[in-house]
Amino acid sequence: MGRRRSDRSDRRRSNHRDQRRRECRFCARPGKEVIDYKNLNLLEQFVDEEGQIRKARRARACRRHQSMIAQAIKRSREIALMPYVRV
Repeated sequence: MGRRRSDRSDRRRSNHRDQRRRECRFCARPGKEVIDYKNLNLLEQFVDEEGQIRKARRARACRRHQSMIAQAIKRSREIALMPYVRV
């Protein structure tokens, strides 16, 4: 006969657990990349086409490093190193 609903939900949960957890790129290699408002090559990786700061999930950054990235981007925008909006 058909599968029960609980069988499907158990299967989904096991697949979710099997996936490897993404690691923060800054925590994985400490000291390799420094988050600084003058490092525009690094900061541009965390800004999308419209000029918005990417979410932590898309940027592969933990909470601590994501807030440091956002602060560095805001500082570089304030002193006109990075644009607020891309045209």
